[in-house]
Amino acid sequence: MATDAIDPFSDSRIVHCKAEVNGKTYHYLLGQPKGDPRATLILIHGFPDLSMGWRNQIPMFIQMGYRVVVPDMMGYGGTDAPKTPPESLSFYSMKRAASDIKELARQLGAPKIMLGGHDWGAMCGYRTVLWNPDFVTHFFSVCVPYMVPSKGEYVPLETLIETNLPNFRYQLQFRSGEVEENIISKEQIRQFLNGLYGGKGPAGETGFSVEEGVQFKNLPSLGPTPLMSSRVLDYYTEQWARTGVHGPLNWYRAHERNHQEELKLEKTTIEIPVLFIQASRDAALPPALSAGMQNLVPNMTKKEVDTRHWALWEAPEQVNGLIKGWLEEVTNSTKSTL
Repeated sequence: MATDAIDPFSDSRIVHCKAEVNGKTYHYLLGQPKGDPRATLILIHGFPDLSMGWRNQIPMFIQMGYRVVVPDMMGYGGTDAPKTPPESLSFYSMKRAASDIKELARQLGAPKIMLGGHDWGAMCGYRTVLWNPDFVTHFFSVCVPYMVPSKGEYVPLETLIETNLPNFRYQLQFRSGEVEENIISKEQIRQFLNGLYGGKGPAGETGFSVEEGVQFKNLPSLGPTPLMSSRVLDYYTEQWARTGVHGPLNWYRAHERNHQEELKLEKTTIEIPVLFIQASRDAALPPALSAGMQNLVPNMTKKEVDTRHWALWEAPEQVNGLIKGWLEEVTNSTKSTL
């Protein structure tokens, strides 16, 4: 299935929109199908990404008859990026994100939605289902398995890394403030993104590893990422330079707040139809993390692609085909409520 990716600077298939959502300004992409939409589909990006991370998928969903809504999440791109402190870290919690997604949908006249997510966007998608069980009808996650909220005592990230999740060690650097101290200028932001998207130096040097995080000394010598064109990277650099890296990194600092808020969740199983697309070579989210997921998400379909973490870009035709096939299987031709 060939893709005809959205051009980030100018594309008639989408409109760049703004909305005041629970007191903060969100930027989002809006794509409208011909005729009445089958349903409203909201797509959520992760780190270090933007709404344009779904550029290879948006045209397919529009052609399928969905109204497509793709926000820049809190801290990213054209959406507000509260600085913490002085503002509260709660702006970057999963509960807040779920509330914002529901409010944005309400403003668009959508009492129910379908939902898709990648990276933090997928984690946010699972939590949106939990916080609003009658709001989301179908959900698909690319790369991210369902991680059930803990109902016990808070376990610090440091302890989780030492005992069960060594592949999350990079998150300690992301939370520390070190990235903000080293990534300031527009060129530094460009090479930071280039490194996290797989750009390499002349001797094969990398800009990021799950063990160390960002490898600052290598960033200046990195060649272009193979995952996006220079034009797309120009757009990403411009958008990230608007407010810098602090906002996006706050998602990694909300670990304890998420735990505290999620203690109030009444239900931690997900009953709606879910598609989980596993990336077999994802270093941060290896396949072992999805063990036992079927017990918590009984209506799950699991598929796999032979990619690293950026499956939406590495194998867009395959990912699109899997999502389209699943949607056609779990929905019928009647129009859903907007």
